[in-house]
Amino acid sequence: MSRIHQFVLPHALLFLIFTSLKISIVSPATEKEILLQFKGNITDDPFNILSSWVSSANPCENFSGVFCNSDGFVDKIVLWNTSLGGVLSPALSGLKSLRVLTLFGNRFSGNIPLEYVQIQTLWKINVSSNALSGSIPEFIGDLPNIRLLDFSRNGYSGQIPSSLFKYCYRTKFVSLSHNNLSGLIPVSIANCTYLEGFDFSFNNLTGELPSQICNIPVLDFISVRGNTITGSVDQILKCQSMRHLDLSSNVFTGLAPFGSLGYKNISYFNVSHNDFQGEIPEFRTCGEGMEFFDASWNVLNGEIPLSITNCRNLKFLDLGFNRLNGSIPTGITDLQRLLVIRLGNNSIDGMIPLKFWSIELLQVLDLHNLNLVGEVPDEISNCQFLRLLDVSGNALEGDIPQTLYNMTYLEVLDLHQNHLHGSIPPTLGNLSKLQILDLSQNSLSGSIPPSLGNLTNLIHFNLSSNNLSGTVPLTIQHFGALAFLNNSGLCGSPLETSCSSTSNGTTPASKKPKVLSVSAIIAIVAAAVILAGVCVVSIMNIKARRRRKDDETLVVESTPLGSTESNVIIGKLVLFSKSLPSKYEDWEAGTKALLDKECLIGGGSIGSVYRTTFEGGVSIAVKKLETLGRIRNQEEFELEIGRLGNIRHPNLVAFQGYYWSTTMQLILSEFVPNGNLYDNLHGVNYPGTSTGGVGNSELHWARRFQIALGTARALSYLHHDCKPPILHLNIKSTNILLDENYEPKLSDYGLAKLLPILDNYGLTKFHNAVGYVAPELAQSLRLSEKCDVYSFGVILLELVTGRKPVESPVANEVVVLCEYVREFLERGSASACFDRSLRGFAENELIQVMKLGLICTSEVPSRRPSMAEVVQVLESIRNGPGS
Repeated sequence: MSRIHQFVLPHALLFLIFTSLKISIVSPATEKEILLQFKGNITDDPFNILSSWVSSANPCENFSGVFCNSDGFVDKIVLWNTSLGGVLSPALSGLKSLRVLTLFGNRFSGNIPLEYVQIQTLWKINVSSNALSGSIPEFIGDLPNIRLLDFSRNGYSGQIPSSLFKYCYRTKFVSLSHNNLSGLIPVSIANCTYLEGFDFSFNNLTGELPSQICNIPVLDFISVRGNTITGSVDQILKCQSMRHLDLSSNVFTGLAPFGSLGYKNISYFNVSHNDFQGEIPEFRTCGEGMEFFDASWNVLNGEIPLSITNCRNLKFLDLGFNRLNGSIPTGITDLQRLLVIRLGNNSIDGMIPLKFWSIELLQVLDLHNLNLVGEVPDEISNCQFLRLLDVSGNALEGDIPQTLYNMTYLEVLDLHQNHLHGSIPPTLGNLSKLQILDLSQNSLSGSIPPSLGNLTNLIHFNLSSNNLSGTVPLTIQHFGALAFLNNSGLCGSPLETSCSSTSNGTTPASKKPKVLSVSAIIAIVAAAVILAGVCVVSIMNIKARRRRKDDETLVVESTPLGSTESNVIIGKLVLFSKSLPSKYEDWEAGTKALLDKECLIGGGSIGSVYRTTFEGGVSIAVKKLETLGRIRNQEEFELEIGRLGNIRHPNLVAFQGYYWSTTMQLILSEFVPNGNLYDNLHGVNYPGTSTGGVGNSELHWARRFQIALGTARALSYLHHDCKPPILHLNIKSTNILLDENYEPKLSDYGLAKLLPILDNYGLTKFHNAVGYVAPELAQSLRLSEKCDVYSFGVILLELVTGRKPVESPVANEVVVLCEYVREFLERGSASACFDRSLRGFAENELIQVMKLGLICTSEVPSRRPSMAEVVQVLESIRNGPGS
């Protein structure tokens, strides 16, 4: 036996040795094949990142982004910002030693393969900033070694699975931000006893924060910004290790967790854009690392607590857009590290603290729309790094400080709507970086310094409504008349007042009127305009009543005889308006225009639009349908279009008739002369992005606001006054037409059935309202009035920013307007989104309209207001806070 053992044992050892050698020889080759399979699923490699992944190379030494452990097995795959396109290969599941999979900043689509559950060694998965979609993979919760999980900035939808946190005892950080996730934050997250932070921001999450969330002892990072989470947040006060807390842009109520400000590690505190109420309490201590404090856009009241001065290292302070009162605590000037102070839109009174000048590093000082009195202190110019100074909308008096030229970094100087007097300091011309200068609505006098022409970076300039005199300097005349209106002593281009009538170089202001004062003339003219307006309105009302009476009784049907001429219409013609010709001969001549391409004025989802003019100068718009959508026959067509003949609203394009034949269908409506909103905003030949387009300079803010309000009223009428309600479902700026006074008229309403047939995958390629379509309409065809509200919200953002709903400024980059605006607003840089021609003009209105646009474009339909509520909000914005 012993001999047998002696003989067998060496063979067994040889077998084991051979087997181990075989493993060490085969495994690297097998892993190479796995990696090459991964490469095989790549459909786009614009930077040739994987060019080194070839069969003749050693993966551990030559494959870019591949790292191996000491045993020669693949340990890490790190491919950052490489723009790789394709799907993830299931073959990676064969890498049994893989610990790190980092694919941040690529264009992978699909989802993470189920086979990856076999990679039990994984402790870091980062697939952020790709195009992955579907549900969050539940099997991730079965991986026992996960430390970091980052699925942010993808297209994931559905709920966060509770099983994701099944075995998360080693997990330290989870990010699911910037997806389309809905539902609640799972209570199971409390299982992650070593979790240090989670980021679920910018999703559609609802419900309340789990009450057990602060049972996690080491939790120090929470971000749920940009969701629809409700309820109170009292439980947050139990998270005493908190370092970064971001609850902004939700629907939280009750008291904000200001007690967190005293926690030792706190550095970032953001509860802005919620419905928190009550006062900011005094707090004894403030975290030594506390740098960012934002409680803006809530309904906080009371005074700013003096204990704010305990936050010695504070850099960013924003308490704007609340109901705070009292005065600005002088102790704020002791916070020497402050870079940003925003207190605007409150009821704060008193004076600007004189010691603001001692905050040498201050870059932003925003005190607009308060109740401040006194003067702009000369010492403010000692803040040499200041980039924005906005004290507009107060009751400040005195002169503009002569030493503001010391602030050489200043980009925005907004002093409008105060009681400032004296002359404009010529030294303002030394502020070479100035982009916005607004001194309007004050009592400034004297001439305009020619040195202001040195401000070559200005994009907004306004000196209107002052007492300025003399000639407008040639170098600033290009800002147009609006920048200089209501200065009775100014003359010359671009104003209509000529300087030629002055003698010996004297200005109109120095020349005494012979008969009437300027104020008397203005009063007389105003009275005449009002009287004329009353007469015009009365006449229009009388005509409207007569026309409405006629319209109710007139329906002309014409079935002309057949003809061999191609321009003769054969079919059924129904007219709703008596103003149109009723003779067949007139229609025979008019419809010839349809054969002339020069009469083509537009096109859209359902057909081409022509302008047809009859003898006598009567013009109408004729839409020649190219699709009947879900309408199958003449009877259904007449039923759908016929009911639109009785709809009348000043902001709706009036239907004037229709024509049906087996080969051609026409819809007749009033002709609106000033084109559509899209062309007026962006220019007909609009290249690239909005910033490069040339829009209509006549489309100033007052007109844009009126367009928004008129369109909202039209939609409200369709939704709430029409029985049954009418859904538009195709709202876009090309369907908002502008009349000779730039009043809006909404077209294509009531034609939803004519839209190209919708399938289970959303809108067909024929539907060109890209960027306007509500997500629930595009994804699941859920129709409701909230789809129109979403589209209208995009219109509001389009009016404020001058940008298209979707743009591609550079190749392979897509900018969605809603997301673009939301990110700027969250960063507190709303003004950076404004159309260049609007920046600094009525900023409070712009911001309010912008915020309304974002509310209307909420991902969750129930969070959007009704159109009736939208009209009320717009009217309250127009009438001011006292309405």
